[in-house]
Amino acid sequence: MASTAAVSSEKGSDISVSGQVTPDEKTAVNVLSGEKDDKAGEEDPSTESDRNSDDVIIITGADAAAHLIPVRDDFDPVLTFRSIILASGLACFQAVMNQIYQFKPTLITIQGTFIVLISYFVGNAWAKLLPRGDKFESKWRAKNGQGKLPKWILFLKFINPGPWSLKEHSIAAITATSASNVSSVSQVWAAQDLFYDIPISAATVILSTISIGLFGYGLCGIMRPIAVWHTEAVYWSTLPTVKTLQGLHWQQVKNSKPLRYFWYAFAGMSVYEIFPAYVFPWLNSISIPCLAAQKATGSTATVLTNLFGGATNNEGLGLFSVSLDWQYLTSFQTSLPLKLQLHQLVGLGACFVAMLGIYYGNGWNSRSLPFMSTRLLSANGTAYPVSSVFPGGVLDEAALLEQGIPKLTGSFAFAMLMANAAIGALIVHCILFWGSDIKRAYKSAREGRFDDRHHDHMAKHYKETPWWWYIIVLVGSFILGLIVVLKENITLPVWAYIVSLLVGIIIAPFSVILYSRYGNGIATNNISKMLAGLMLPGRPIGNMYFAAWSHNVISNAVNLSNDLKMGEYLKIPPRIMFLTQMYGTILGGFINYAVMISIVGSNRELLADGNGNSSWSGATSQAYNTNAASWALAPYLYRSGKEYSMIPLGIVIGAAAVIVHRLFYQFVPKVGNFDVSEINMAQFIQYAG
Repeated sequence: MASTAAVSSEKGSDISVSGQVTPDEKTAVNVLSGEKDDKAGEEDPSTESDRNSDDVIIITGADAAAHLIPVRDDFDPVLTFRSIILASGLACFQAVMNQIYQFKPTLITIQGTFIVLISYFVGNAWAKLLPRGDKFESKWRAKNGQGKLPKWILFLKFINPGPWSLKEHSIAAITATSASNVSSVSQVWAAQDLFYDIPISAATVILSTISIGLFGYGLCGIMRPIAVWHTEAVYWSTLPTVKTLQGLHWQQVKNSKPLRYFWYAFAGMSVYEIFPAYVFPWLNSISIPCLAAQKATGSTATVLTNLFGGATNNEGLGLFSVSLDWQYLTSFQTSLPLKLQLHQLVGLGACFVAMLGIYYGNGWNSRSLPFMSTRLLSANGTAYPVSSVFPGGVLDEAALLEQGIPKLTGSFAFAMLMANAAIGALIVHCILFWGSDIKRAYKSAREGRFDDRHHDHMAKHYKETPWWWYIIVLVGSFILGLIVVLKENITLPVWAYIVSLLVGIIIAPFSVILYSRYGNGIATNNISKMLAGLMLPGRPIGNMYFAAWSHNVISNAVNLSNDLKMGEYLKIPPRIMFLTQMYGTILGGFINYAVMISIVGSNRELLADGNGNSSWSGATSQAYNTNAASWALAPYLYRSGKEYSMIPLGIVIGAAAVIVHRLFYQFVPKVGNFDVSEINMAQFIQYAG
């Protein structure tokens, strides 16, 4: 289930744990890192199978576990004063940056590799510039033997125990990631503030953020047998971060050609980024067709803009646009399985054709509205007065009658239809194609059998986090959310709050399974808003909060499961992972609130109206609000016989597509050498929208 690529296999070895590394174990460690030890005897025989397969094709999760990530564990320290302080600082940085990019023209996630590099520099600087406790201890013991160390040496060991270790480095990076997992939830409060003029309190934001983040964490703890311990739960997009961490600590630049070229590339990109970021911002997006047709006017110019425009949000499809800004390109795609990239390519091609067909074929009366927009629109194409129709966050039917029924652009309606179809396809695909495998995973977990050699190592050498710890997290986060629902005016009844969590609990396993095997998930917020629209008609704010507790609980379960798997790859003790992820999530709640309030307060008009500029855009908040407000008007927009009645049926359409796929596979399992089960309709449909 993985990326098809030739890789040089790591020389790996299981190392027995005794708290200290024995001479024999040191030999194995040196073999693993490619270093020579003059005093070492014969090489560890457990590495023989790896050395006999220097070039391995990585196809399945089992291949990745066996050949791509070594089981090496040096049992170095994890939780130190140094790692906690740096983890806190990096968590604040990551939370701030991800929150800022929620309001940028192009939504970008700060990749884990970037945080790894920052923490590598800072951690090594700490270890080298401050007095090293281990060095002072060695000198003292050389003079005084094995007596009790002076307090000043103990203090230095506490502040700066020794070299910046892999596990200290890893826990700092993982904690920082946890702090940004809930940054997208801020769109709820941004939309409430921007479009309804309803003030929000710090208690509402912080308690809700922590509740949503921790409930997702509790869920991922319950799902560990299929989400973390299963050998096919690879989390492909995490592998570059893991390999970077291991390479930085296990290899020396002078002896590692890949690491040496990595630093060359890193330095070159750092210098180059000054130009597109500050000197020539137009390098962000260059449209050659638009440049060639600058003198076009009238309908010709409109068609060219729809096809090739895309430097700003909702301008056009951006065909053949070129970006020379590395921050917009990112390296995320390079870690994803080849088959996912093929699904993306075919799906995006279908998307271009479908959106053009809908608009120029006048589907959903598209020609009377802009080609692309993420806002609710009036019949004449202007912005719909949402705050007037929903005063106080509740529908005023008289105002609705006066303003008329809102409209959706054809491109946005199509996106909503396909989002629903992807959700239906996701659930049915997991059941029909992976159902028996999921049952086996839970059965083997109950029996204490694990196919993943990384988890076998962890189970032998570290205490697992008890199940009841996660149960306490679930209960505590539920109570925090209940306080918000009861005490704050968010128009969400208690019974709807409970239903939203149940929706998250039901869908989360499907999303986690898909993400862990493909490296990319399916957006489930559309089904959350649809259900809320049916249960809470006329309440767009309540709809957004419903979606926050259902969809964002799902996305957090996915992200935190990813972090737990990363902890297994890097051999971080599970209980330390539990505590640091909790800490990062809670800290991120406070930081996200502060940054969101600052951005919205200083860019209100720009975020609320239009498509923003090259620096700030409210497109994501607008889309979030449009989705919620339109589903709050479900009886007027989506009921049978209404203009957009097909959109809710997307779930059935997606499910039916997978059923047809499964029946076809039953009779035609292969076409030539191609396995038909490798097709994933959920991924294709998602990108087709």
